[in-house]
Amino acid sequence: MATVSYKDAGVDIDAGNQFVENIKPYVKSTKIPGVLGGIGSFAGAFELPKGYKEPVILSGTDGVGTKLKLAIDAKKFDTVGIDLVAMCTNDLLCNFGEPLFFLDYYATAKLEVDEATDVIKGIAEGCIRSECALVGGETAEMPGMYKEGDFDLAGFCVGIAEKSELNRIERIEEGDILLALPSSGVHSNGFSLVRKLLLDKLGMTLEDDFDGKKLSDVLLEPTRIYVKEFKENKENINALAHITGGGITENLPRVLPDNFKAIVKRDAIKVLPIFEFMGQFVELEEMYRTFNMGVGMVLVVNPKNVDAVLANTDAYVIGEIASGEKGVEFI
Repeated sequence: MATVSYKDAGVDIDAGNQFVENIKPYVKSTKIPGVLGGIGSFAGAFELPKGYKEPVILSGTDGVGTKLKLAIDAKKFDTVGIDLVAMCTNDLLCNFGEPLFFLDYYATAKLEVDEATDVIKGIAEGCIRSECALVGGETAEMPGMYKEGDFDLAGFCVGIAEKSELNRIERIEEGDILLALPSSGVHSNGFSLVRKLLLDKLGMTLEDDFDGKKLSDVLLEPTRIYVKEFKENKENINALAHITGGGITENLPRVLPDNFKAIVKRDAIKVLPIFEFMGQFVELEEMYRTFNMGVGMVLVVNPKNVDAVLANTDAYVIGEIASGEKGVEFI
């Protein structure tokens, strides 16, 4: 009876080893104070930073969704890793947590070393932008579980916060101002609708020109990371909401007390061209509860601190906090 190898079953150990060698410099580039050891251990180790009175560890996990399908179809793999990190680290900020370290999970039918290396290169870039370390991950080659050419990503981020700063809701007051930090594009939500509308219904291709760029480049523009802006302005921020799936409509109320509402001026929002275009074919309310519409993060700021935040960021005013039933009122 002929022998059978793991490679015959669809798993290439040598490719996996080459992949690990390829990504070592990218992992090393994310090293920050606190990282103990290096790639290759059974677990990532990180020493808690000093200076906290009551340190609380925060954690978050997320993926990139069907944006991955566009990346695979476009054969562009160096940006979805940034998206992966962004979706996790931006969420931590909303609980006033600063990212410490990140881990990834990459699963595929067959490990394509160059493609996977590009993905990890993007994850490392996302970690650098988030000022956190990539301390580990898992690569799973699973023929039979995934279709040939497909892969999936998941990310896990751990951060730290002062316990006294966790509850942002209690800091919100009537008259607080809503500031929008612009998004870089569609970010990483709503891509099932994007693909259904643009590619299926309208018959567009990823090579088509849109606003002077290839459509693939517009759609795959990586999610903006707001860690730097947060760290530089946290003393002037009462609360903040990451505008992901559900848009402003569903994400902003998550930081509001029960007796306050957010009044948002639609005309004040700097809507990106891609959303203006899709809005010709999708109902307005559906657009606002699916996409970020050009707003990646909403900051709730006391009026006396608004000028300081505006002077230090590219934020702009879109509304205010008022008494009323919790929710968003668009005017």
